[in-house]
Amino acid sequence: MNLLLPVLLSLSAAISGCHGEGEASAKPNIIIILIDDMGFNDVSFHGSNQILTPNIDALAYNGILLNRHYVPNLCTPSRATLLTGKYPIHTGMQHFVIVTDEPWGLPRQERLMPELFRDAGYATHLVGKWHLGFWRKDLTPTMRGFDHHFGYYNGYMDYYDQTVRMLDRNYSTGLDFRRDLEPCREAEGTYATEAFTTEARKVIERHDKSRPLFMVLSHLAVHTGNEDNPMQAPEEEVAKFAHIRDPKRRTYAGMISSLDKSVGQTMRALADNGMLNNSIVLLYSDNGAPTVGIHSNAGSNYPFRGQKESPWEGGIRSVGALWSPLLQQRGYVSNQAIHAIDWLPTLAAAAGVALPSDLRLDGLNLWPSLSASAQPQPRNLLHVLDDVFGYSSYTQDTLKYVNGSSFEGRYDHWLGELEDGEEDPNSRDYGQLVRASEVQAVLGNVAPTDDRIRHMRDEATQRCPIQERDPEDPVYLCEPLKAACLFDLANDPCERYNLANLYPLQLQLLAQEVEELRLTALPSARVPRADDRADPALHDGHWEWWNNTLPGSSAAALPPSGPWLWLCIFNIGLSLIVFIS
Repeated sequence: MNLLLPVLLSLSAAISGCHGEGEASAKPNIIIILIDDMGFNDVSFHGSNQILTPNIDALAYNGILLNRHYVPNLCTPSRATLLTGKYPIHTGMQHFVIVTDEPWGLPRQERLMPELFRDAGYATHLVGKWHLGFWRKDLTPTMRGFDHHFGYYNGYMDYYDQTVRMLDRNYSTGLDFRRDLEPCREAEGTYATEAFTTEARKVIERHDKSRPLFMVLSHLAVHTGNEDNPMQAPEEEVAKFAHIRDPKRRTYAGMISSLDKSVGQTMRALADNGMLNNSIVLLYSDNGAPTVGIHSNAGSNYPFRGQKESPWEGGIRSVGALWSPLLQQRGYVSNQAIHAIDWLPTLAAAAGVALPSDLRLDGLNLWPSLSASAQPQPRNLLHVLDDVFGYSSYTQDTLKYVNGSSFEGRYDHWLGELEDGEEDPNSRDYGQLVRASEVQAVLGNVAPTDDRIRHMRDEATQRCPIQERDPEDPVYLCEPLKAACLFDLANDPCERYNLANLYPLQLQLLAQEVEELRLTALPSARVPRADDRADPALHDGHWEWWNNTLPGSSAAALPPSGPWLWLCIFNIGLSLIVFIS
């Protein structure tokens, strides 16, 4: 009977977790559309007429436009935050990104959103980018809670052939594309945004509706591709933007246009499969755009200061929208400060997923306040705390503390101001363009009027308030590499007036709060060294896990050593004890 008990318990749990055949799940489907490196000023619902995004805009105008949506300022920390509900300092992911051949990843002890939702009965899918580690097989998506993965492991790849080339290493070019754990060439030659959209539609169309769906559609767009061919978009999409003179930004606009179409097609698939009326769709960018510098895509975060991988609003304030028929109030601009740490508890609450009490999340459940369009509540939020590069960014409600900066302050300015005379000719009929979008056609409810669109768009357009004070006055000068700075975002969202000299006590209080957070930080998990065992030449031309690969071998296994050796000895000993007993 003792041998049968685990089997009977597992069978009982499986039966109790099943719905009747054909019965729709009561839990809502969760669809997260994660954009890579998109600028705050690069969706038209924030007021720009240069690049129109009618599908994304329609999603926001019919749902909630998240006007104060914050994220970590880099890809790897941002994705870790989404999936754990924790600040990067509490997972060891606070320092930099995972470079292709670095041997580290999101620590295994962290329980991730897909694991928690799968335990609650969800079918879990990742389509697209991972970027949370793959040097060990057990760090890859299907080992971390996703039932299926179609996509790539690294921070970027070529948009058409799915390869990754490290130009500063003497490595072979390698394919970085998989279906689950197997290398996959079925999308070769297809533009990445289209390939991921096609896969997402297939996931939706084939989904067994007796189980709820949890899907992260994690786009490559609008991140650059390989360094020797970074800007890639279908010619027909780029041709729509002849009014943009800069060829790099024109291609970037084509990348966004393809992404906007993807949003419409994904929503259409949900509707066609009868899933839209019980779905929650979250869309946002993982961080601000890198206007200049490494992996720059010519994106615009203007009028905010800074860009990706900086402590300023341009790096940490993200495009965001939330839509669901389950929201009590829709069609409004939310000025509630919300952070990527909040999505795990918020979506779990909306879905009725009970979370373990020992997760020690940093995020809050904001579903009730978002759903009811409640009055925004003050938040204290940590944006950056990187003691290796030596900078931090923190807000106490609308007071912001910045100490230090990245890249020796090269990106501390106001970047990406758009050229005059480059408005899309179709912007004259902007409201009609939104109402004619695929998303609006799918939603089928009463379309937002011109007045509603104008009102929401105006509220979401960021401006630098004109003040009598001169920002060039030395008393307001901010030099974060020399001394910490203080800003009042309520009156100065563009971070032009440093108030540290005027309010030193307030600066000191915020500095103390950052210090208290620093005391809770885990050591950085990053292993900042190149490991040439990652070379695709050792793995049949693929990027894959390499922890058991000998240098110069053909994926030969290394004998265990160090703690792994003792673990093997322990397991062997345990097996012998069981056998003898």
